[in-house]
Amino acid sequence: MTAIHLITPVTTTALRNLDEIAHLSSQSLSFTHSFLDRGPPSIECEFDEALAVPDTIRRAIEAERGGADAIIIDCMGDPGLKPAREVVRIPVLGPAETSMHLAAMLGQKFSIVTVLNSVKPMLANLARLYGVHEKLASIPVVDIPVLELGERFEEVKRSLAQAAQQAVERDGADVIVLGCTGFLGCAAAMEEHLLAAGHDVPVIDPIPATVCVAEAITKCGLRHSKRTYAAPRAKDVVGFDIPSIG
Repeated sequence: MTAIHLITPVTTTALRNLDEIAHLSSQSLSFTHSFLDRGPPSIECEFDEALAVPDTIRRAIEAERGGADAIIIDCMGDPGLKPAREVVRIPVLGPAETSMHLAAMLGQKFSIVTVLNSVKPMLANLARLYGVHEKLASIPVVDIPVLELGERFEEVKRSLAQAAQQAVERDGADVIVLGCTGFLGCAAAMEEHLLAAGHDVPVIDPIPATVCVAEAITKCGLRHSKRTYAAPRAKDVVGFDIPSIG
């Protein structure tokens, strides 16, 4: 049995329910889940991401000690991804890194459709960091805040489909990446819309895609290199509620 722990790195518990990914579980795959006690209500910019990092690290340490085989950080900003890899030995995956590399494999160019303009610099910077920026065609937005996605879900799906079509026709995207994990469940309708418009283009839903990759990595017995993500030296940390490490 592979146990994957999902960290939703915000304090708004209404943003994620494990029922939303229940279809991905099986006799050999199970999920646990946590939110932050301290941090932002949503992540829509670099400031929000910075606030989320300390408690995300704490949750990662707790997940490993609780028996998780892999960790997924449930946000396209990948907050705390690299420091979390330093403090645990199990695989830690970010939906942005995973989805961008998958998109780079599946087509020549990809576009990321996201929530707000304030997210665009963060995603563009991550594409550079992950070495796929030359394959990034565009980052269109639907202009709907994260905390309004649930109540405006039908509008969200329509706006995503339209933005994806424009990205294909105007920007030359061969693959579409959903640029917010709050868009979970929208990919199929977007692919149908694109196909009806004459575009046979895959749409990557980051959470299911990252779950599949995390399970595969775990089954292969792989983990992140400790030459890259070395454990921090033991030292006293003041002002943060993080378990002792090192």
